[in-house]
Order: sequence, then structure tokens, then C-alpha cells
Amino acid sequence: MCSCLINRPPSPAFSPVRVLLAFDKFKDSLTAPAACAIAAETLRTAHPDWEIDSAPLADGGDGFAAILTGAIGGEIISASVVGPLGEPRTSAFGLVRWAQIPAATRERLALPALSETDTIAIVEMAAASGLALVPPAERNPWRTTSYGTGQLLVAAAQRGARALLLGVGGSATHDLGLGALAALGLRFFDERGAPLFPPTTAAWEHIARLAGHVPAAFPPLRIACDVANPLLGPAGAAATYAPQKGLAPADLPALETATARMASLLSAHCAQPPALATLPGAGAAGGIAFGLMTAARAQLVSGWALVHDWLDLAPRLAAADLVITGEGRFDATSLSGKGPGALVALAAAAGKRTVVLAGSLGELPADALAPGVTAHAFSPPDLPLAAALARAPELLAAAVRRHVP
Repeated sequence: MCSCLINRPPSPAFSPVRVLLAFDKFKDSLTAPAACAIAAETLRTAHPDWEIDSAPLADGGDGFAAILTGAIGGEIISASVVGPLGEPRTSAFGLVRWAQIPAATRERLALPALSETDTIAIVEMAAASGLALVPPAERNPWRTTSYGTGQLLVAAAQRGARALLLGVGGSATHDLGLGALAALGLRFFDERGAPLFPPTTAAWEHIARLAGHVPAAFPPLRIACDVANPLLGPAGAAATYAPQKGLAPADLPALETATARMASLLSAHCAQPPALATLPGAGAAGGIAFGLMTAARAQLVSGWALVHDWLDLAPRLAAADLVITGEGRFDATSLSGKGPGALVALAAAAGKRTVVLAGSLGELPADALAPGVTAHAFSPPDLPLAAALARAPELLAAAVRRHVP
């Protein structure tokens, strides 16, 4: 009996599954980095051979400054500011060198010529004037101010930033950015000439005259914004966002009227066309986009496109076999071109298997999810919201184990 060696082709080299984790925040429960860390730990326990790439997302709201600054090795700077209710707070902004910013992002920002050693500040409105900073029972857009956001912008300029990038998601305010503009140099007076500060929406009826201007030497300002709402009208700032900030339904007509009057006063004082109020995005964050465009020469940039380029997501997506994303609530608005919804569209177009994990799922169009994309809610429908928020880490981990084989 003979023993023979059979020639077989070599086995292909083992290739581990490559996973791109890209969660946005889970409001009131998990930051984007925390969600990515929980999912990564869960996957490593179940699949120690998998390659995991974490890319926390930011939409201009909570976490915007920390995520973008940390992604390219920048520095976080603390600053004392006034919060949305006028209370003292410690906030922060990011500083990054122009040389660190990806080329595609530089082009998108369209800033004046800068040297490689110049610094850019990343400012997050939510960190100074955010809705999450206001207890639910005290939320009232007539009373909140964006003054602290202006203080952050001034602090960044004083630290030598040659340009400012402002994320305006998650705001508590509807003051057209007048609070921020007060920090930048504008003044507000009643009909007797007495100064009014802060220029909250409740004080607008007493404002008869504006004075002062944002200094011409103030650094150029870019606003990361993905909403397309104008300032006024049925799709405007008051109608769309003020109810989320505590506006009583019966107060909507009064707020709309007051907004139109103050926008007219600001436009006239700054010699800017009132038509700025009709631009898509002018209504962002209680109209701060309109106020800063009118008085501070700010320009809007696409928030998702900027984050996509900043985080270098294109090659990271191309390298992935599996994409896992999600946020607190995933619904039709998530598919409007930003955050997890935009990533899902890109992943589907690239033929990547994609799993969406959300605290809850809203109504989605029948054809919303392409083949290869699945979406799952992980908060039990019978669990009270407060309990679901408190248990978000364990619920997310369980969802990863259940839906990512």
C-alpha cells in the first residue's frame, strides 16, 4: 500500500471582517464616541479577529467640537460663558492647525489664504446655548439667549484663531443670534435710549434701536448646517423648531410676528438685504444662521459633507465589509442627507452590508432601505423613556449581539 501526497491549491489567506462603526449621538443617553466604544467592545468580545474602525459622527450639535478636534489631533480649550438661561458655565472649543485639516475640507470651507501653521477654531453652539443645558420644565424660547455662543467665538478669536467653524445643532434659543451678536459688538436700546441686555426674544418688543457692529477684523465665520428651513413661514424657525424648545402652541403667531420685526431691524441696521431670511438654512438654530449671515458675514456650509470629508469617511467606507450606524431615533428625517441616514445611502450605493441600530424607529417609506440594509430599534416599546435612557448602554450592547451575527 503506497502513501501519496496529493497536490492541492493553497488555501486563500484568511481575511477578517472589517467593520466601520459610525454612530451619531443617542440624545440624553449616549454620546457618539460612547456608542461606538460600546459596540466595539461588544464586537471584539464576540469576534476577536474582526478589524474595527470607529468613526463617531457629529451633525453640528452635541459633540461636534470634541469629535472634529479629536479626529485630527487638535486641542480643546476651556472657556467661561453664560449659559442659555444666563447662568455661569464652563464650556470649551477646539483649536486645530490648518495643516491638519483634510484638503477636501479646506476646499469646502473656502476660507481666505491661510498658512499651514494658522489655527481654526471649532465651536459648538450646544456647548454654550444648548437645549440639553436647560431642564425640561424651564425650556422657553422667549427667555433663552445665545450670548454664551458669542462668548465662545470671541474667546476663540482671542486665542488667535484665524477662522471659526460653528456647529449650530441642539440649540435652546430663538433669538436670531442676537445674544451672540451682543458678545461680538452689537448693542440694543429701548425708545428712551436705555440699553437692553441680554436681547432675549421676550425683550424684543422693547428694542427700538441697534448700535455697533461686528469688527471688520473679526475672523471669517463658517456655519455647519444641514437644515434647509428659511427664517419665516410655515417651514421657518418658529414653526418648525420653537415647539421643541418649549414654545406654547398658542404663542406661535406672536413669535412669528416678533421674529419678522426683529429680522427687519437687524437687516436695516447692517445694510443687508432682508432676502437673507429666505435662504435655505437661515432658520437654523432659532435664526442664528440668519443673524450671523446678516451681521457677521458668516457663510453656511453643508454639515454632513464637511464631517464626511473631515473624518475621511470615503476610504474608510470603501475598506469596510460591514457598516454599523445609528442614533437615538431613526426615521424619515434621518434620510434627509445628514448623519447616519446619509451614511446608509453611501454604504448602500457601495453595496456594503449595513445595520442601523436606533433607540427607536419612526415611520420609514416602504423603499427607504436598500437591499442589504436592516434597521432595528433596541428600546423595548413598553419600557418608560427614562428607564430606556438609563439602560441605553446595555440595550445597545444587546442589540449588537442580536443583530450583528
